[in-house]
Amino acid sequence: MREDELLKKINMSNLPRHIAIIMDGNGRWARLRKLNRIEGHRKATETVRKTVMACRELNIDILTLYTFSQENWNRPRNEVRALMFLLKKFLKEELEEMQGNNIRLIAIGRTEKLPADVKETLDSVMEQTKGNDGMILNLALSYGSRIEIVDAVKRIATQLEEGRLGIDEINEETVSKNLYTSDLPDPDLMIRTSGEMRISNFLLWQLAYAELWITPVLWPDFKKSDLYEAILDYQSRERRFGLTAEQLKDKKRIMLS
Repeated sequence: MREDELLKKINMSNLPRHIAIIMDGNGRWARLRKLNRIEGHRKATETVRKTVMACRELNIDILTLYTFSQENWNRPRNEVRALMFLLKKFLKEELEEMQGNNIRLIAIGRTEKLPADVKETLDSVMEQTKGNDGMILNLALSYGSRIEIVDAVKRIATQLEEGRLGIDEINEETVSKNLYTSDLPDPDLMIRTSGEMRISNFLLWQLAYAELWITPVLWPDFKKSDLYEAILDYQSRERRFGLTAEQLKDKKRIMLS
């Protein structure tokens, strides 16, 4: 189905507030074309640009992209260097676009591990866009969900030691407030490209009730139509959050009365 036909089917009053994407398949895309893996990453930045703008056009509040994982530091050195170069280039080139489209850039992860020049560029773009309130683009950089949870536990332990928190006060909200995403709502929809059926250490806590949509499309080939299909599939689901269908109907009836 064509993009415009899919767009017409989307219920604009029932959009996911927060979309998270695991952008997978760059290497395979390159290998299928007998290209260097780095060419796959280069092509992937074009897809990022198009996807960000597609979400902005739909008025999605938050888009979180799994950009560079903690484990990615173990990749060949030349590939890591290329990824850092492409990240810095993307940030510089997209600043004007972010400003023009009222997009705020933020990042989660151990960003202090980024090369100094990349970290400086990242910090600069975040500072320059901090007043934008049209959409949040959240890049997960040097990110791993298990490490995030470990860091949250350390923060909570420090608060206990300093007497700022009692042990009986620790609950799910406490944990959420100490995660990297403390200021963000949890994702409603998580998209993974390339057909892999795993979460890969991405937002393990935050994805507890997210709707998952897996596509065999490799990230460099991901188009607006794929995003629209994911959203339409999301809108076809009944999100019960542990309730029965009957309870959910009663809850909606009470809210509307």
